[in-house]
Amino acid sequence: QVQLVESGGGLVQAGGSLRLSCAASGRTFSGYPMGWFRQHPGREREFVAAISPSGGRTYYAESAKGRFTISRDNAKNTVYLQMNSLKPEDTAIYYCARSSYGGSSYPHEYDYWGQGTQVTVSS
Repeated sequence: QVQLVESGGGLVQAGGSLRLSCAASGRTFSGYPMGWFRQHPGREREFVAAISPSGGRTYYAESAKGRFTISRDNAKNTVYLQMNSLKPEDTAIYYCARSSYGGSSYPHEYDYWGQGTQVTVSS
C-alpha cells in the first residue's frame, strides 16, 4: 500500500510563493513518475506538473510553466512543487499522485493519490 501525504498549503497574497511537499510511503517511490494536480470548486481535477522517476524530465501545464517547478528527492521519498508568482486563479486543492504509466496529464493514469492541501491566493 502506498500513502501520499501533502503539506505546505496555506493562504498567500498574489505574487507570493509556496512550496508544497508530498511524502510517500513505500520502497518503490523512486521507480514511478509523480504528478501534481489541482481542483477548483465545482470543477474537474486538472493537471499541473509531472516528473520522471529519476527527476531528469519534467512536464508542466501551460498555466504552470515559468512559475511552478516540480522536483523530487528519492532519498527522502518526497516530491515538491515550488509555486512562485501566485495568482488568485491558482486557488485550489492541490493533490500529488503516483503514476502507474508514464507520468502524463491524465488523472486516470495515476493510481495513488494524497488527501490534498488547500492553497488560497488572495488578491
